[in-house]
Formats: sequence, structure tokens, C-alpha cells
Amino acid sequence: MKHNISVVVTSINHPTKALKEIASAGADFHSRFIVIGDTKSPTDFSLDRCAYYSVDEQRKLGHRLAGIAPTKHYARKNIGYLEAIAQRSEIIVETDDDNIPMANFWGPREREFTSPSAAGGKWFNAYNHFTEGPIWPRGLPLENVKAAKQSNFTISEVKVDSPIQQGLADDDPDVDAVYRFLFELPVKFDQNKRVSLAQGVWCPFNSQNTTWWRDAFPLMYLPFNCSWRVCDIWRSLIAQRIGWECGWSLSFHSPSVYQDRNEHDLLRDFAEEVPGYLNNNVIANKLLDLALIPGAGNLLENLAKCYDMLIGQGLVGKEEKSLLLAWSHDIEHLL
Repeated sequence: MKHNISVVVTSINHPTKALKEIASAGADFHSRFIVIGDTKSPTDFSLDRCAYYSVDEQRKLGHRLAGIAPTKHYARKNIGYLEAIAQRSEIIVETDDDNIPMANFWGPREREFTSPSAAGGKWFNAYNHFTEGPIWPRGLPLENVKAAKQSNFTISEVKVDSPIQQGLADDDPDVDAVYRFLFELPVKFDQNKRVSLAQGVWCPFNSQNTTWWRDAFPLMYLPFNCSWRVCDIWRSLIAQRIGWECGWSLSFHSPSVYQDRNEHDLLRDFAEEVPGYLNNNVIANKLLDLALIPGAGNLLENLAKCYDMLIGQGLVGKEEKSLLLAWSHDIEHLL
């Protein structure tokens, strides 16, 4: 990695193994490491080689969103994105405090490449490109899991421009509560593989091991006024839809982290995921109906149209509008 890359995490814990390893190795690769705290974060949080921001310190950064963002929500990670952008990052890698980097996490990252590309269907199960086992990513509509298997798509080698790239996680990957109730973990995925998606092909991606290039930074916005178990998934659907207007392809690559998952209440996770189980297909269809403006210069206007739709459908609270406006103001000021 180069000095213009930032790694962004939000955490309410004391420094975890993942945070310690990112801080230690990241400094060797000249990357910035930004950790965003919340009201539940330890007041004595301390970690060398990391820039940690408490809630009070976030409010002093000068970002409009930081002054109005609700506390006790995963979407405060947005403030970390803004600060990374303010520090002139060209690439932002976001992850979580229970995702431990492998050696290849620190390898070179390329935005343009040739890879297998999936076409010819609607919902694609990207995980099946990396394993034959019964597994699907969190956010894939349950009613589409069977149809999303790789064998139902045409896979061909294509050169792509992919400014949003999802890395997988070994051992305890990002799957939904339904999967966790029914199947056993850990899981190991194949190494040294990629897959991209053709325009019109959907696959949810998360915020746990995701690389963003500067052109796509405006699409990083995580909504506050919805469940934290769907905020990154709904962001991913919006980013894919807008990205198609720019000629971009979402891509997935083999694991560069392994997850030692923080403690979770699976029934609570299930309840928080219900809005996604019921609405992810609805959202995709509504996004397809929107008349968006082609070109990378129209990301913020298109983003506003997408959130107007979510608010109009009652899926995201109307309070989201002022937060998105603050995000857009900050992005316009920083980029």
C-alpha cells in the first residue's frame, strides 16, 4: 500500500487483535489508520499508530455531518470516510474490528483488470465463485438464493473498471442469521480468484473488507435511519445502481481477512435483518425504475434520488434527508 491509502474502522471496544494488527502492519505500509468511536467506546482507548476520534473529537473535525450525526449507530463510520477524504486519500479500505488482516490485505490494489464476469441473471451469489458449499452473502434475498447460483449465469473473461471491490473473509464470513441458524462455520474460500458483475446483475456487498477508489467516494454514505444490519446492504444496492450509470463493475476477490467474530445475539440479528429479507428485492426493483443521470459527475444528485425513493417507500426515516444533505455538502467541499 502507498501513503494515500486509509483504513477506516468504527469500534466500541478496547483495541482488538484486528485493530492492533492493522495499526502495526499499516504503519509499515505507510497507510493511515482511522478509528471512529461512539458513546459506548472506552474513554481510555489508546492504540499506537492509529488516529482515534472520540465523539467529541469527531465534532471538532469541521465536517458538517459530524455535528449532527446520531450516536450509537454503526453509520458514524461515515465520519471516518470524510476524514480520510480530508487527508487526501486516493483509496479507502473499510473493515471492522473483528476482521484480522492476512498478508495479502497489504498487497497492491488495482482498479482495472480482466476477470471472470457474471451476466445473464438478476441476483448472483458471489460466494459460490469461491466455494461450492451452501453459502450466500448477507443481504442476498432469501427467495433468490437458489436462482443465484453460479451455474445459472454466463461467466466470461471481461476487462472491467471496478472502483468498488468487496474482499471476502475466511472462517466466519459475512452471512445472515438464517444461514447461521442452519449451517456450520467456519468456511474457507478459494484463494487468488476474482469475479465481477455485468450491468444489471446484483449482489449485496458489506462494509467489512471493502476497497473504494476516490471516484466512488460519494457512494460510501451509510444511512442512519434504518437497522444497522441493513444499512451497508442498502448502501450497496444504491452504489451498484448508480455505478452502472458510470460504466463501473462491482467486483469480489478472495479473502484478505479472517473474522474472529465479536459476540452477537443471533435472534437480535435476525430481527434487525427482517427489513432486508422483506425489502431487498423491492429496493432493487425501485432503483431500476429511477431515471438516473449518466456519468461520474452526477453521483450526489443520483444519491439524493435514491434516498428520496427509500424515504418515500417508508424504508428509511425522513430524518435521513438532512443527514444526506450534510454528507453531500462535506463531499463537495472535500473532493
